[in-house]
Amino acid sequence: MPLDKDEKRKVIEEFAEKPGDVGSSAVQVGILSKRIEQISTHTSKMKKDAHSRRGLVRLVAKRRKLLNYMKGARPEKYAEIIKKLGLRH
Repeated sequence: MPLDKDEKRKVIEEFAEKPGDVGSSAVQVGILSKRIEQISTHTSKMKKDAHSRRGLVRLVAKRRKLLNYMKGARPEKYAEIIKKLGLRH
C-alpha cells in the first residue's frame, strides 16, 4: 500500500532542502518513515501477514542504511532528522 499523494507531498515539503527536492537522503528517510509507520500499524492488526512483515523489515533496513550514510556525510542534517522523526533515543 503506497502513500497517498497528499501525504507524500506533505512529507516532501517537510524534509526538502530546497524547492523541487524530491530525492535527497532526508526526503527519502521521511518517506520511508511514513511507510514504516503505515505498515507497522497494519502488521500489528494482521498478525499472520508475513509478507507485509518482510516488507517492513526491508524498509527499516533501507532507512537505516540511508541514516548511516547521512551520519557520515552530513552529521548536522542527520541530527536534525533524528530529532524530527523521534528516532534513536
